[in-house]
Amino acid sequence: MMINFEKLKRQIASWMEEDIGFGDISAQATIPAQEEGVGIIYAKESGKIAGLPIAKLVFNTVDPDLVVSFQTQDGAKVEKGTVLMTVQGKAQSILTGERLALNLLQRLSGIATVTSHYVEKAKEGNPSVRVVDTRKTTPGLRMLEKYAVTMGGGHNHRYGLYDAVMIKDNHIKAAGGITAAIQSAKDYVPHTMKIEVEVESLDQVKEALEAKADIIMLDNMDLSTMKEAVRLINGQAVVEASGGINMDTISSIAATGVHVISVGAITHSVRSLDISLDLNQRKG
Repeated sequence: MMINFEKLKRQIASWMEEDIGFGDISAQATIPAQEEGVGIIYAKESGKIAGLPIAKLVFNTVDPDLVVSFQTQDGAKVEKGTVLMTVQGKAQSILTGERLALNLLQRLSGIATVTSHYVEKAKEGNPSVRVVDTRKTTPGLRMLEKYAVTMGGGHNHRYGLYDAVMIKDNHIKAAGGITAAIQSAKDYVPHTMKIEVEVESLDQVKEALEAKADIIMLDNMDLSTMKEAVRLINGQAVVEASGGINMDTISSIAATGVHVISVGAITHSVRSLDISLDLNQRKG
């Protein structure tokens, strides 16, 4: 997942407006305008890091003269106490940008960390399986959250409603069945676009195969049914497992032979990584 930095700059400007309003009253009231300092940003617990370039962009949006240096990189696994980056310049500017920069860095690092745990467990069952995200992301943060997934070793599913066809249970009901839904999609989209269909039973697996779906999603199936579904598909389509997957079940699900496992929890139920900033004061 690549970051569109032009889009991100616009988002950061909006987020800063929300936080700063007409000014950082606390910083302006307590710190002389020319006083300088160095902000030391460090991890207060171990985990995977994601969001360093985003945090830098926040600080330089507040003050282009702030000098930001990285002591590690996105995707790195760090231990508690590791210094991640430093920010040098006017102390007022550092503190004005601190909260938004940390909010983003903590959130994205939390996603990267949890994703890495899911990936490690999945590969215990099948070294070649892919762990992917879903559209269950925070509104406005999808680009960044999907980026964080890749920093944790995961992969991205479709980005939105526009870049792949995913036929789910309600589409099937409205279209009049799996075959009708797939055929309608084939008639509508270009040949370059993949068509995925969600199935809940072996009969639906057979119907999806006959209709030549590109990807078959096994939704909330038990392990024995999932194994039989993989056997029936036999390489004729990409097989994805989805629905209620957690750290206790992902290894066994991977061992069934599915190619992809989608996990909504890696974006919608994540605790932010604990990251902090300490200001080392230096008179300007």
